[in-house]
Amino acid sequence: MDAPNLTGGFVALLGLQFDEVSGDRVVIRWRVRPELHQPFGIQHGGVYCSVVETAASVGGSLWLADRGQVVGVSNQTDFLRAVREGELTAVGTPVHRGRSQQLWQVEITDADARLVARGQVRLQNLSPA
Repeated sequence: MDAPNLTGGFVALLGLQFDEVSGDRVVIRWRVRPELHQPFGIQHGGVYCSVVETAASVGGSLWLADRGQVVGVSNQTDFLRAVREGELTAVGTPVHRGRSQQLWQVEITDADARLVARGQVRLQNLSPA
C-alpha cells in the first residue's frame, strides 16, 4: 500500500494528510472544521475513531505486506479533550504484532501537544486467498 493510494474516499472526506507512513509508525494530520463537528460544535467522536482505525490499518497493512491483508476486529477510542478548531495530529505505533493479530495504539494531540484522544485497534491478519 503506497501513500498515493490513501488520498481518496473516506480519507478525502475527513481531509486526512499522511506525514509518515510505514509498518512501524503512521502520522496523520487534519484540520477540525464545522462539517466534522457534532451538534454542540466540537469535533465528532466518530472522526477520532475513524482516524485511529485508519492509522492502525495502514501501518498494520504495510507491516504485513504481501503476507496477507488486515481487518479491524476491535476499536476502542477514548475522548479526552473537546476541540472546536485547529489542527490535530494522530501518531499510530504497534504494541504487538503476531502471526494472527496485531495491536496498534494511536494518540491524537492538538497544536499545543495536548492529548485529546487515545485509541487502540486490534487487527486480524488474514492470509492471502
